[in-house]
Order: sequence, then C-alpha cells, then structure tokens
Amino acid sequence: MAKLHPSNELIFRVAIPVPVYRLFDYLAPDNVELDNVKPGVRLEVPFGLGKKIAFLLEIAGHSELDASKLKRVVRILDHKPLLSAKDLRLLLWASDYYHHPLGEVISAAFPAGLRQGKPVAVQTEKHYALTDLGKATDSVQLQRTPKQKSVLEKFQSCPACLSEAELSIWNDNWRTAVKQLIAKQLLQIEVSDASVNRPEALVRDNALQCNPPQQSAIDAVCESLGQFGVFLLEGVTGSGKTEVYLQIIRTVLERGQQVLVLVPEITLTPQLEDRFRRRFAVNIALSHSKLTGKQRQTAWLQMQQGECSILLGTRSALFTPLKNPGLIILDEEHDASFKQQEGFRFSARDIAVVRGKLLHIPVLLGSATPSLESLHNVDKQRYQLLHLPDRAGSAIEPVLQLLDIRNKRIQEGLSEALIEEMHRTLAKNEQVLLFLNRRGFAPTLICHGCGWVARCQRCDANLVIHFDEECLRCHHCGKEERLMKQCPACKTGELTPLGLGTERVEKVLAELFADKITVRLDRDSTQRKGSLETYLLQINQGKVDIILGTQMLAKGHHFPNVTLVAILDVDSGLFSIDFHAAEKLAQMIVQVSGRAGRAEKPGKVIMQTRQPEHPLLTTLIKEGYRSFAKTALAERKDALLPPFSYQALLRVQASDVDTPPLFFQAVAALVQKLNTGHTQVLGPVSAPMARRAGLYRYQLLFQNTRRQELHVLLEVLIPEIAKLKQAKKVRWSLDVDPVDLY
Repeated sequence: MAKLHPSNELIFRVAIPVPVYRLFDYLAPDNVELDNVKPGVRLEVPFGLGKKIAFLLEIAGHSELDASKLKRVVRILDHKPLLSAKDLRLLLWASDYYHHPLGEVISAAFPAGLRQGKPVAVQTEKHYALTDLGKATDSVQLQRTPKQKSVLEKFQSCPACLSEAELSIWNDNWRTAVKQLIAKQLLQIEVSDASVNRPEALVRDNALQCNPPQQSAIDAVCESLGQFGVFLLEGVTGSGKTEVYLQIIRTVLERGQQVLVLVPEITLTPQLEDRFRRRFAVNIALSHSKLTGKQRQTAWLQMQQGECSILLGTRSALFTPLKNPGLIILDEEHDASFKQQEGFRFSARDIAVVRGKLLHIPVLLGSATPSLESLHNVDKQRYQLLHLPDRAGSAIEPVLQLLDIRNKRIQEGLSEALIEEMHRTLAKNEQVLLFLNRRGFAPTLICHGCGWVARCQRCDANLVIHFDEECLRCHHCGKEERLMKQCPACKTGELTPLGLGTERVEKVLAELFADKITVRLDRDSTQRKGSLETYLLQINQGKVDIILGTQMLAKGHHFPNVTLVAILDVDSGLFSIDFHAAEKLAQMIVQVSGRAGRAEKPGKVIMQTRQPEHPLLTTLIKEGYRSFAKTALAERKDALLPPFSYQALLRVQASDVDTPPLFFQAVAALVQKLNTGHTQVLGPVSAPMARRAGLYRYQLLFQNTRRQELHVLLEVLIPEIAKLKQAKKVRWSLDVDPVDLY
C-alpha cells in the first residue's frame, strides 16, 4: 500500500541516466518555491555515494516507498522546463518502443554540457563579414600571403557573414589571417546573429524555376502544413529534391515556424549548409559530431528558444526541442546512418515520423533509392508518394553499362577497357569518378611462401595495409601494427598485398595518368579539419581530373563536370549472409551512378563485374531501382522478412568464450516462460564476426509477423533479463528493427 506523506512533502519522480528500467522518487528540495517547477527541468540528486543529474517527469503527492527511505533533491537547475510536454512524450515513446532505460533516452536528447548539469547559456560568437573594400578586392593581390588569400576567397564565395563556428569547421587556422584582414580593412566584425532581429526579407537568392513534378510535390506538402502527414519524395539523382526542400521551407518560414533538416552524414552538411545560407536570410543552426560541445549546445538552445529558424544536423539532432515546429525533413531517408548502432539504438527516420505525429506537422522523407520499408508504407497508404521522374534542367540520366572483366587483364583493379574510356573522357577535359568502398592499400597481407595472413589478434578479421603510414590497421577495433618486411611464420616468404583499397588504386593512377591530378576521398584522407571542403572546392573549380573515393562520394554531391563514373568492384556486395545486402548494394549503385552527367554533358556509368548475368545487376540496368524494389519486396514477403515481419536482436559479448552461452541458457528459460504468443526465437548463434576487439560475440533473434505481439514479449522479458545474475558478467544490448545482423 502507498505510504502517504505530509501535504507539504511533495514527491519528485525523476529519470536518471543509468541502465535501470525504473524511475526514482525523491523528496522535494527544502525552501524552494515549487509553483513554477514543471516536468522537463533538470535536477541534481544524491545517487549512491555521489550525485547525478536527473530529469523531472512528475510531481506526485505520494510514493510507494517509505518516506524515511527517500532522499531529498539537492537543487533544481532550471527556472523553466528545457523539454516540453510533447518532447517528453516522444522520449517516453522511444524508451517504450526500443525497450531502453528512460533516463538514458532523455539524456541522449540533451547536448553534453546540459547533460552534465552546466548552466543554460547561449555562447555568444563573433561574426565576420566583408567590407566594401573586401568585396571589391581581387584575391590575387594577396598571392604572397596564401592563408589570407584563402580566407578572403572563402568570404567572397559566401553570401553573408561567417561565424567563428563556421570558420572553425572550414579551417582550424583561420584566426590570424582574419585579424590581418581586419587590419587591412577587408573584413569587419558583425554583431552576433542571435542578437539581431529577424530580417524582414527571409530569402536572399531567388528560387529556381521548377518543373511540373517538382511544383506538384511542393504544393502537396505546403497544403498539409499544420497537420500530420508523411511524404516520400522519390526523385532520381539530380532531379532537384533540394530545390523542392528549399521552396517548401520558405513557406514554413513565412508562417513563422521552424524547420528541422536531417542528413545521414557530416560530409553532406557543408554543401547543403552553403545552399541554405545562399537562399535564406534567417538564422541557421548546425548540429553534428565535428562541432564542439559549446557549439552544439548553442544550436540546441537557439532552436529551443526560437532564435534560429532552421536546424541542419545529423541523427542526434532529431531530439532538439523546437519552439515553433513546422516541418521535419530527412534527406537520403534510406541511409543506414540514420540508425544508431550502439547504446540507445534508435532509428532517426522512424522517430521523426512519430515526432511529426505528436507535433501535428508534416514529415518529408527524400531519396533517389527509398528504403523497402518506406515503399511498403506507400503501398499500405501510410505515406504519400511524391515522384520526380526526370533530372532537373537539361541534364539527362546517365547510361549504365556492365563491363565483364572475366579473363581480362587487370591493373590494380582497372581493366584495359576502363582505362581507355578514362583517357577518352579526360581528353575532353571532363572529370572521372572512381568508386571503391574499401579504404587502405589492400585488405589482406599474405605470405607467398607459406600462406600466412596478417590477422587482428583481437578480431576475427584481417589487418588492412595502410602503405603510406607503413602500418597494418584493423578497421573494426582500430588496433595497429608496423608493416613488416618479412613473414613472421616462415621468415623467408615474400609478403604480398591481396585485394584492392583506395590507396593502392591511387598509386596506379599516378603511374597511368601521370599528367593528371587525382584526389582520394575516404575517411583516412579527410581526417584533417576542413580537408574535405577544400577537396570539394578543388573538384568543383575544375582543378581535379580524377576523383577516387569510398561511400562518402556516393550521395548528395554535385559534380557538374563528372561524365564518367566507374564502380571498380561491384561483385563484393552480391554475396552476403545479411538479407539487407541486396537492397544496400542496389542503393549504392544508383547513388554512385547519380554523380555522372548532372549538368548539360551526358554521363556514363561503368560497373566492372565477374557476374554480368546476375539478376540484381541486370534488373537495375534494364528496369531501374523501382523494379528491383518491387522484386525484392516480393521475395521478402515470401520469406516473411521485414517489412512483412518485425525483428529484435539480442546481442551479447564477453571476454571469454564460455560466458555468453551460459547467459543465453538463462534467457532461454525466461523466454520459454514468458513467450505466450507466436514470436519465433532463432539462435543463439555466434555473430558473423564471432570475435571483435577481444570480445566473443553471440546473438539471439526474435521475429514475429505482428509487431504488438513481439513488443508485449520484449516488455516483460527485458526487465527480467536485467535482473539475471549472468547478465552482470556480459555486455548485452537489444536492437529493435536492426538494419544489419552483425
């Protein structure tokens, strides 16, 4: 029976970011006026031997616990809630759906500083702008001071002032050059964007002329503003999806509302930001992992307080509170990067839809290659399809061609036919893009004498050769070793690189095309801050002939002079144990192909393959992505795989091989007792990579054709698993709606 407390002793029910599936009761703090204290504020509370930051969810008149056992809140950190009632409802839903502790879910919605209890403070930043003299000065006059020249050109290429944060993203070493340009009266300090009034004109650049399908999509979304609806904007690459976004956003801004725009990867942020800043005169905030904690906190608070109109961010920006929400956009909605793969494993796409429903605003999902789940939702009439069938302007779809390389001479991944095609393209002063989704020099180092292979001692994986850095590196755990000259097993055999990586292809390009400039874009070559933006600028200025890269090239980038795209190793994605693999490969092929012929010049796409009759490849080339998706959905339906069933994956890892099976024995006993429905339980089995970073990995798959039935089981099972003594000896996690089974 509930223990009643004196009327003046209110109970604060709080969530604390610890891996525990419950809330905590505390006595209200002493000598505090409680009339204005509402759910959504942060508190400091005693917890264990220390203190924790907690989040107030409810003020109650009683507790199930005895008053003598309750501790008192140390202090209230906020004068008013940082999260609204609708924000809290979304987080409660996410905690329930993903079966993740509520305290950790709420904590994930905050930037790091606020999560740690730091005060609510918007960082004031200086903004810099060109003077009239700076606008008129030719940067060639600064030839002897290359840093100043580079900074001046950056400002001259931007339509407005630049903040300290924006300059830091572009280049770490900007401060000295900016000071020198101020001294030369080429730059001046502006007042902070956050402190100025909203400009009367929302738009700087005029909108582009839209074709009928684009205008139809714009009208459909604009007519639904102020109410919930999900729109899937399926547009072939180069069809002008971004222009559709921009024109819809203008209407939202005219209504005095805010827009949240999510992109899957940081690499897409700079050029999208540039287009947004050129178009709109409103304050635009950024939120992604390359910003400092203070910068992300400022963006979060500016959106929460209504000082910014547009937030452009990656996955974690989804939870940013909005004072006047009007629209949520997810670009490249199919991308697996929208799924968090550790900790709180949420899907930004799926939660965005729920958030739109709670806020009564439309959600716009855009992609040239929509996910099978989204296409299934269109079939079920849950989403409205908006189709852009043609490229914008005078651009036409590229020609796709399979190049059979069986029994053909290959030079480090390049066939003779491809090399000839590259020469023809470069002779016309056009650019070539080569795609290989594997960084490093080669994925394997093998002894030609005895067959020894360089393996990671902590993972079931080969070490990748990084020739320029003279090291072997594991791409799973990050372990590095020096690149050895002699086989450690037989001491005599010749060590030979096996397979292709971008570094290796880059070296052969330097030999075959010695008079041409090649740029390699992968995670290794773009680690330095600002390097990616510099490379992209060089490409668009025509200073690069051949672009070689990995996944970061596959989407979003607009290279108008690229007319030849080659996928060097399309076969590596054809054979996989994961049922998602075919969909991911088809999306990658279409996205990479979309980089070709985006302007007036026609484009060609060459796919090197040893499987020219493979049905996935032939369907894509002859009938397109939609036909492939239709076939793939039919296969999934026959096999009762998602989206025709629902899955959750229980993953376990431990430092010894015997502990995970003991844990699963205990889980099996719980499942047998609690599984009253028709949920299939498959496993446990070793993970496809059974050992990673020194930990042995196992997994158990739950599957049901009825979502509710699966979640009923998980709701009772997961808290019970948390109580198992075997659970304390392993690391375990639940992944609801996994996007891969690794």
